[in-house]
Amino acid sequence: MTRSVNLAALRGFEAAARHLSFSKAAAELNVTPAAVSHAIRELELDLKVKLFERSSRVVRLTDPGEALARAVGEGLGTITRAVQRLRRTEGRPKLLVTTSPSLAAKWLVPRLDRFLARHPEVDVRIDVAPRLLDFSEDNVDIGIRFGVGAYPGLVAEKLFEESVFPVCSPNLLSAKKPLNEPRDLKHHTLIHIDWDAQWATWPNWQMWLRAAGAPEIDPTRGLHFAQTALALQAALDGQGVTLGDSTLVADDLLAGRLVRPFSMALKGPAQFAYHLVHAPARAEEPMIKAFRTWILDEVAKTRVPDLNQAAAAASPAGAGLPERAGAGLPRHRRTGRRGPAT
Repeated sequence: MTRSVNLAALRGFEAAARHLSFSKAAAELNVTPAAVSHAIRELELDLKVKLFERSSRVVRLTDPGEALARAVGEGLGTITRAVQRLRRTEGRPKLLVTTSPSLAAKWLVPRLDRFLARHPEVDVRIDVAPRLLDFSEDNVDIGIRFGVGAYPGLVAEKLFEESVFPVCSPNLLSAKKPLNEPRDLKHHTLIHIDWDAQWATWPNWQMWLRAAGAPEIDPTRGLHFAQTALALQAALDGQGVTLGDSTLVADDLLAGRLVRPFSMALKGPAQFAYHLVHAPARAEEPMIKAFRTWILDEVAKTRVPDLNQAAAAASPAGAGLPERAGAGLPRHRRTGRRGPAT
């Protein structure tokens, strides 16, 4: 039978190890320094190891003391975070989801009513940030992030891989200068998504125009935005043509709010994708499991229409739109990586 450990003694030890001072630990715990010293002495006798080197001036952890301090600190931190989560619930389960601003606006939020229909007892909070938050410090439950899936201390499950292709308002197809072939883009504003990541490359207008056989068009002119959702809104408003990420434009294409004037798409390497991320220790928690199940269902339902489907969605009659030049071009693949632009 496993012997129990004096939890009060462990609490005194953790405070003394953190401060490297019995008096500071005593002040934190509202006890006397003698009480802290006595508790640690009992712990050393119980474990049959020396946890501190004591002198008249300093207190220093031994190697066993350092090992125990790490373990106890992690354990108390886990307990503290669990208590904080319970206090936040106020009788109702709460789920904090972190994701990028554009994925939230263009994919996640439009679908959340279906999650709430399944789980009306849950309060959902969406935290949008361009970077991955610290799940422990920020009390995050689960997240959706774009990258290679290498998030230390977290489980990452691939959801989507992205392709990139031009999209615009259907009004531009019948404008004074229609988009019949890639070279017609010289008559229209190019909308860009800019981001700061010197180490990475993601499909951009220069790459797409070169692949489409229109390298003479200036790939830098036009409107520049820091977030994909803003660039897509400008395209929806008929201000120009942007390169849309397949996941983020899927709903607008199916609804006919955007169209694909050309079929050619550029793809980054397969390892770069959207991932569902959470702490491994929380994988079996009911709310984590429920959100994961729902997300995977929504991913399975998400589809990106091809050129003809998108054109039909934009036309009530489903006909009368000409075949766009470039529809027969081969799909173009490039190696590249993406920074936190979404």
